Amino acid sequence: MPARGAGQGIVLVLATCPDREVGERIARVLVEERLAACVNLIPGLTSIYRWQGKVCRAAEVLLVIKTHRRRLPGLTRRVKALHPYSVPEVIVLPLTGGLAPYLAWVRDSTT
Repeated sequence: MPARGAGQGIVLVLATCPDREVGERIARVLVEERLAACVNLIPGLTSIYRWQGKVCRAAEVLLVIKTHRRRLPGLTRRVKALHPYSVPEVIVLPLTGGLAPYLAWVRDSTT
């Protein structure tokens, strides 16, 4: 069982973007505004999803965003404001642990 507070309030946020340019723009703003400590861009994603009654397929870039839970409201607002999708993906995953110095760096980078 993980130690109490093992994730130290750090969360991962997943978001998809239509291309690398949009992903990099969002990532840079999130890091510059200290809403995220780090954003990884993973290209080559293919998404198959239902939208407005149709099954769709799209090439996308996945953003893996590391932040502190207290930054989520601001991060979510910025992603929505900067994103071209009318309903952008913002999925939050809690951490149950990790390397303490790394988690401290994420916490310090988002304050």
